[in-house]
Amino acid sequence: MFKHFLWLEWKSFFRSASFGKSLGLKILMIFLALYFSGMFLLFGIALFPLIKELSPEADPMQVVNRFALVYFTFELIFRFMLQTLPVMDIKPLMHLPISKIKVVNFVLIKSLFSFYNLLPLFLFIPFGILCIIQGGYGTLNILGWIIGMYAIALCVNYFNFIIKKRFTENLKALIPIVIVGLTFALLDYMKIFQISVYFGKILNILVERPYLALIPIVLLVILYKWNQNNLYGKFYLDAGIKGKSKTANTRDFVWTKKFGSIAPFLQQDLKLIWRNKRPKTTIYLSVIFLAYGLIFYPNEAYQGMPAFFVFVGIFVTGIFMINFGQFIPSWDASYYPMIMAQNIPMRQYLASKMGLITFSVIVLAVLSTPYVYFGWNILLLNIACALYNMGVNIPLLMYAGSFNKKRIDLDKSPFMNYQGTGASQWLVGLPLMLIPIFFFWIINKFINYEVGVGFLAVLGIIGLILRPAILNFLVIRYRKRKYIMIEGYKQKGD
Repeated sequence: MFKHFLWLEWKSFFRSASFGKSLGLKILMIFLALYFSGMFLLFGIALFPLIKELSPEADPMQVVNRFALVYFTFELIFRFMLQTLPVMDIKPLMHLPISKIKVVNFVLIKSLFSFYNLLPLFLFIPFGILCIIQGGYGTLNILGWIIGMYAIALCVNYFNFIIKKRFTENLKALIPIVIVGLTFALLDYMKIFQISVYFGKILNILVERPYLALIPIVLLVILYKWNQNNLYGKFYLDAGIKGKSKTANTRDFVWTKKFGSIAPFLQQDLKLIWRNKRPKTTIYLSVIFLAYGLIFYPNEAYQGMPAFFVFVGIFVTGIFMINFGQFIPSWDASYYPMIMAQNIPMRQYLASKMGLITFSVIVLAVLSTPYVYFGWNILLLNIACALYNMGVNIPLLMYAGSFNKKRIDLDKSPFMNYQGTGASQWLVGLPLMLIPIFFFWIINKFINYEVGVGFLAVLGIIGLILRPAILNFLVIRYRKRKYIMIEGYKQKGD
């Protein structure tokens, strides 16, 4: 039966309607997989001699065990943000004499062969071999350690499925868990309660007594059964249809009526963001990345590279513009043909999109004003970057949007979701960032900082003045691509 399921998955992959269209993206993902595999393998080989060079008196195995908890914590965060839940189309199987438990087991076992579960092997095995050759450890001791560490990594895999199933629908519920985690991290950093040290000591005992690797294996079985019960309980077609009765959401955004003819479209976009997972996540990301400047502005290493601050300014004030704007009008894919069939002026439709993104840049620019703490030059640069985003980058994003012809399902999870992503999304990011950085770098190098800031601001102002003409050009462009986009949005593939 497992062999039959594998054959169905194989045919589903190659016969998908979107296979040829997203082939370039798949090739890119394969390249990234090979790159990260090589990096993990290189780090696994270099870890033992690197620790010996930095701390000749330290035992590399004990050092690695000391920081193992930190590694697994970051792995869990990484998986939560990027790893998708294991899925299989069960509808065609419901009427067949196939045991539910076999399908559930196939889905869970299939996840063990995920790329995320292969990466730890490239790290643990080379390091373990070097511990035997150069560290004097016994083969059985290291074998027990590798099995135990890999079992913990697989536990992280199944634990991630549990928390994603529980919290992806409501990210706010994660806040108490994040606070607890940060509290433990702070206590560990201040050496009040060093949980990572205790975890390291447990792993040291594992090295001494390799048979204790059975403990993480037992924990792995428990998490497997937990996931098995969760999936088995939802193995029916109407799972999730009936839920708790909630108070109807009467948020109508009536205040948008003051914006005149673009008000209906602006209201529609705000409802779309408010009511759906993926666009709503862009709001959370925008707020989180407001703190991005704290990594670079106070860092001495970047003080001699003011052109890099342009990147930070564009990113901080334009993160919503980038995340939301690059998928215009794919957000409306499910009803875009209906919009195009109505007597709706294309100019008003596009003006509402530009107005919404412009407003987001203004809000983020205002919220970034506390960066004046690092100097007035930083504040002025952020304002100039915000003007550049409004006058130049927004029209550029809108033009790139005319190439979008891949639909987006709004209810799908935002994590590791490449739906709607095409070549235009990968290419448009280059001019958004590189052009202003290049202009500023040239002017700052041959004239001075203030003129470079002023030049970016002037470009943005010129773009705002020319916005009516730019809108006319975009209207012609979108009308020309109208039927190509409609046909693309009819495709159901990712």
